[in-house]
Amino acid sequence: MTGCSTTSPSSAKFDSSHEQQEQVQAMLTEISPHHAKAVIDSLVSFGTRHTLSETDSETHGIGAARHWIYREFEKMALLSGRTGDEAMRVSFDSHAYGPDRRRVPVETEIVNVVAVLPGSMPQARARKYYVIGHYDSRASEALDAESDAPGANDDASGVAVVMELARVMSQHRYDATIVFMATAGEEQGLLGARLHAQTARENGDDIRAVLSNDIVGDPKGPSGNIYDKQIRVFSEALPRELSAADLARIRALGMENDSPSRQLARYIAETARQYGLPVQAMLVNRTDRFLRGGDHTSFNEAGFPAVRFTIVEENYDRQHQNVREEHGVRYGDLPEFVDADYLAGVTRVNGAALACLANAPSAPGNARIVTEQLGNDTMLRWDASPEPDVAGYEVLWRLTTEHEWSHARDMQAGTEATLKINKDNYFFGVRAYDKDEYRSPVSFCAAAPQ
Repeated sequence: MTGCSTTSPSSAKFDSSHEQQEQVQAMLTEISPHHAKAVIDSLVSFGTRHTLSETDSETHGIGAARHWIYREFEKMALLSGRTGDEAMRVSFDSHAYGPDRRRVPVETEIVNVVAVLPGSMPQARARKYYVIGHYDSRASEALDAESDAPGANDDASGVAVVMELARVMSQHRYDATIVFMATAGEEQGLLGARLHAQTARENGDDIRAVLSNDIVGDPKGPSGNIYDKQIRVFSEALPRELSAADLARIRALGMENDSPSRQLARYIAETARQYGLPVQAMLVNRTDRFLRGGDHTSFNEAGFPAVRFTIVEENYDRQHQNVREEHGVRYGDLPEFVDADYLAGVTRVNGAALACLANAPSAPGNARIVTEQLGNDTMLRWDASPEPDVAGYEVLWRLTTEHEWSHARDMQAGTEATLKINKDNYFFGVRAYDKDEYRSPVSFCAAAPQ
């Protein structure tokens, strides 16, 4: 099928339908600073959530924390009223691990808490979109499982994002499946996320995006500056485990800045702008911060697109510190340092992106520039997205020096387009949209003779 030809670039318009705006905005307005902060207070009340802490108590340690999260997810599942194939499913994702030579001296059960919200469209249900945060915490010493480790910002704040979205989004319907997961063992080496991602890869799970929230509740930096209008979004440039042929192709086409994770980060930023959210995404073209790591990298290593949300400027007096006061300086990751309104704003950035991703069609497959012969025009082709409600496709382009897509053209129902634009001077992409104008992430156009 052939789409329309174009004669000149046009400014990108990323407007959404009135119905889509109402659907997403209705969900976003239900996100509550009070509920999000209550999650943090509850998690802090367990004293420590160190991965090696006690598991038998109902009031103290990581075992008490995970059972509380499980029960809260179950309440949400019950209140959702979902039954049958669409019932929200809650489970412990348990893995035996260790001992190792780093931070797990004895065999330990690593337990993630998972709530799965199945998609309402059978053709899209296999697609999974994750939002995650780690519920374990630590004090100054990595192996100290006894001292208080409140972990309010690192990372009860991320778990609060996950649980508040589960509470709100379980009341709505989405085409694809959304997975809400509180991971364990992050502070001991990204263990829970890595074990889950490896299992998902072995099972052939179709994970399209992972939004990892880690340290997202305190917008005040140590210098006194307040960054309550932004949240950093880190994304990897090159997927892991690339073959020599893959790397050669990326170099030849200049695709170093167009990995699936980087397209996901752009999608998050675009969605936050589209809905005019008070907190906006600050894109950072690195996998993570210097000398630090996060659960998103475990999914990247398994081959899944994943990004990390984290505050703009971290206060290291409040991370991995025993609670104390020295020379007038308060140390410790305490709940009083978390800003509930900012945390709710970050939750809305996640929620808007998740809602749009889960309601949009799949990104078009095999998007390519046709390079059969020399010429200054650009012919593009792509494979149709499989969902039954696909209404059309957009071609996007940008200068090779630009970071985000700057121009778009509606191709309607076509799977081919010829543009009067020099293919040597621009990057091109294609995305699908449905009848409600939910848009997929962009598929970067590679090159092929046909």
